[in-house]
Amino acid sequence: MKRPIVAVSVIVLLFAALTQSVWAFSDTKGHPNDAKISELQKLGILTGDPKANTFDPNGKLTYAAGISMIVNGLGLNLDSMNFIKEPKVTDSFPNMKDDAWYANAFIIAAMNGLDIPRETKAGDIMTREQFAHHLMQALLKKGDYAFIDLYVMLKDEADVNPDYMGSIQTLLVSGIAKLDDTQLFDPKGAITRGDAAGWLYDTIQFVAKNTPIEPPADQQPFPLAGLKLSTKAISADVNEVTVSAQAPNPGYGIRIASISFDGDQAVITAAPVYPDKDKSFAQVITEVKAVTYVSSAFKPVLGNNVSGGGSAASGGSTGIIGSDGDTQNE
Repeated sequence: MKRPIVAVSVIVLLFAALTQSVWAFSDTKGHPNDAKISELQKLGILTGDPKANTFDPNGKLTYAAGISMIVNGLGLNLDSMNFIKEPKVTDSFPNMKDDAWYANAFIIAAMNGLDIPRETKAGDIMTREQFAHHLMQALLKKGDYAFIDLYVMLKDEADVNPDYMGSIQTLLVSGIAKLDDTQLFDPKGAITRGDAAGWLYDTIQFVAKNTPIEPPADQQPFPLAGLKLSTKAISADVNEVTVSAQAPNPGYGIRIASISFDGDQAVITAAPVYPDKDKSFAQVITEVKAVTYVSSAFKPVLGNNVSGGGSAASGGSTGIIGSDGDTQNE
């Protein structure tokens, strides 16, 4: 009577071993993020190389893999968007292929305001600061969360792209990303697949454990990304200031809300112009611009964003928008 019991026990143990092997990459054992990678694999967020059952945790992360991880991991989608024509990845990223495995992820990322450079190629290697920035943008699409008002000192702060510093700081204070033992972030270094998976897992956990702050009923989310500012001398006394941003569709615009002066700086504050609610627009990332003129005695800088705008039909000059309100390219 004991033999059948032993046989059943062996079968159960074999089944458990086989089940564990199905959910475990063969090359992640011993990696600091092994458990997190395994959990993301179980959720279908990570696939690796299905033939070899490997993930290559120490390999460099490509943009194709990185954006796919972020979009899938945080559940970004197009559910709330209406299209009059099917969007294609080449509408926003001409160096990519419309029939590629990563195409849908990049379309979703672009429509959700992740300011990926238009010239990006699928095989481009992601830096640590780039992944941090796109991950943070995706996190904020899940809601407006309360973060600790704390500035983390980086010994290599001078190497950080100013456009990405806000995202890096927020990931650091939230514990999603960490500095090394010498207080370095290594922003320009390529992020490994294993480190990216660890950050993504911790971001998913952050969303699960924290409740977003409810915005005021009349406050609309800021819809534009990719702020740029350029200055051109018109005369010895006047500079032409051009500001631009990426909009989710051609119905949006930007307008100058105000210009104030602080010492030798001309602080330009802006607001988005919203599409006419009675019209439909193709969901294609569109560059919008505005021009203003400032005395050459002042240096144009960007002020804080203003969410309130108006409909595109209101016309008028458009203003300046950006991710953190103090980024500029001259």
